[in-house]
Amino acid sequence: MEILLYVGGILFMLIGLGLSIGLHEVGHLVPAKLFGVRVGQYMIGFGPRLWSKRIGETEYGFKLLPLGGFISMSGMYPSSKGERPASGVFRTLIQDARSANDETIAEGAEDRVFYKLPVWKRVIVMLGGPLMNLVLAVVIFTVLVCGIGVQQGTTTISAVNECVVPASSTATECAPDDPESPAAEAGVRPGDVLVSIDGQPVSTFEQATTIVQASPGETLELVVRRDGAEQTLSLTPIAAERTITDASGRPVLDDQGDPVVREVGYAGMISQMGFVQQPLSAGPEMAAENVARVASLIVTLPVRLWDVGVSLVTGGERDPNGPLSVVGVGRLAGEVAATDAPILNRFAVLLGLLGSLNVALFVFNLIPLLPLDGGHIVVALWEGIKRAWAKLFRRPPPAPVDATRLVPLTVVVAVLLIGMGALLLVADLFNPVKLLG
Repeated sequence: MEILLYVGGILFMLIGLGLSIGLHEVGHLVPAKLFGVRVGQYMIGFGPRLWSKRIGETEYGFKLLPLGGFISMSGMYPSSKGERPASGVFRTLIQDARSANDETIAEGAEDRVFYKLPVWKRVIVMLGGPLMNLVLAVVIFTVLVCGIGVQQGTTTISAVNECVVPASSTATECAPDDPESPAAEAGVRPGDVLVSIDGQPVSTFEQATTIVQASPGETLELVVRRDGAEQTLSLTPIAAERTITDASGRPVLDDQGDPVVREVGYAGMISQMGFVQQPLSAGPEMAAENVARVASLIVTLPVRLWDVGVSLVTGGERDPNGPLSVVGVGRLAGEVAATDAPILNRFAVLLGLLGSLNVALFVFNLIPLLPLDGGHIVVALWEGIKRAWAKLFRRPPPAPVDATRLVPLTVVVAVLLIGMGALLLVADLFNPVKLLG
């Protein structure tokens, strides 16, 4: 059964990745067709063709390696017909790119080419793919945090500590001289549902904790719901050193990674964990936080990749927040699906992984280097700047920017991307990231 769950988790992520890539390409395809560009192919994957079907002028299909996708737009670059063949390695690469580009320009459809579109239309076409992934991430995170909820302490009490022990103590039982906890003294019982504290209604345990921690030595009116009826208790928190926790019950860490300990009001109540639904704004906020996190990772990508290489050679533990290959994401998904946890918890984690994957596709594709979408956007904007400059000084319109001249740089970027993918693939096979906890 565990193996089936593991495989199911991998399949969930593979299907999610395929849909994400497919929608990314739809984000390019739709505006390209709306703007009149001839699109010859819409393909998911690379390598040998598995299946395809032509509908109108476009061939739709799937290829063997589901590691990406593409659409073939007519005339991404200006035609090179009439130019003399080039010599030399780099010039040959440029000429090959021009020849391949010329083949996409169908006879009689010379005006239905990408490079002749106004700059703003070209930017929209190239932004369409990454933006589709961002929209999908927002939808996924909204379903996750608003439909399922965020796991955190609820207002239902799961346990009451019998006594008060120091935060640094490792004792598991109360000693005869340990003072009774304020919650036990007030008569709080497991199963009670907190209604209000000190006249303030509480809907999460975090709200209740905030009030208690701010009120050491003060007697608070505590209203609980027990067996369907409300009861009023008197709770007097004591001042005690306690580890500060967040809304999910995890310890808050300082800059050195140590738990933050402060003297606060303490009652001795433990909440029941559950999924708490968040407002609709929480989905976009979660997506924005992930965008910032992935952008930070990409800025430090060379260092992160070096760390991955070192951990691969030495067998050291991988950074759980570092880069992963598709294999690494699939392994994590399989492990999550096979863990001994409620189904809803596992599904929530898988949704979170899929949302983060779409954020990564959004940010990564905006890197301003060819052959990525961001590189094509930069080329279009540069041409727009040149045209505006010529218009400002009343000069003749400049010729379209010939991005095929950047093919040598594009080849270097492609080689680096392949090398990065190979490193992460090997690391994820032989020294994978381990689930925390």
